[in-house]
Amino acid sequence: MAAGRLVEVYLDLLSQPCRAVLILLTCNKIPHRVHTVALRRGENKTPEFTRLNPMQKVPVMVDNGFVLRESDAILKYLATTFDVPEHWYPRQPEQRARVDEYTAWHHMNTRMKAAKVFILEVLLPTQFGTPAVDEVRLKRALSELEDTLDKLESMFLGRQAFLCGDDITVADLLAACELMQPLGGGRDILKDRPQLQRWMSRVRSAVGDSFDEAHAVLYGVRDRRRARL
Repeated sequence: MAAGRLVEVYLDLLSQPCRAVLILLTCNKIPHRVHTVALRRGENKTPEFTRLNPMQKVPVMVDNGFVLRESDAILKYLATTFDVPEHWYPRQPEQRARVDEYTAWHHMNTRMKAAKVFILEVLLPTQFGTPAVDEVRLKRALSELEDTLDKLESMFLGRQAFLCGDDITVADLLAACELMQPLGGGRDILKDRPQLQRWMSRVRSAVGDSFDEAHAVLYGVRDRRRARL
């Protein structure tokens, strides 16, 4: 790692992938500077940010002039270009392929299904200034999420400690941050899932204080919502 090398990251910590990137940076002590981009205030649509990412999405990483978008790519880049333990993104082809298998599946499954619950319970009511939740859509979203959690347990976790083997990888960070998101609406989607609870505890233990530090903004959303109810 070059002396004085500093990664610039553009994040909104209400975003699940942004939290995953921050956790990897902080728990591995990768030198970095965070630029906060508040999506709810439209800061992702400014000309300056749009030049960095024409898609106007976070996270974005800049490393010595190299601009990278998409959390999956950023996590894997950081794990392969900085001096971090190999388990984050293994070099052995079959082990690496297991991580790639999960991250390919993740976006349309864990990410989409957990985020939909948060959107229905928190974002849409906030946007329209009403506590009303579309119960029909929420019930369907929760059913879809349960199916995804079943697959996480059976297809990926099985009898192993983490999603892709016996050590934590970037796949676990992506999944854990998504499964925390409904907590912003006061919903613990793992409360009846002891297998996934144990996995989440292992993830949190592996990354230490970085986990709660990255999730502080989400906890704040949860607490403010509870105070209004």
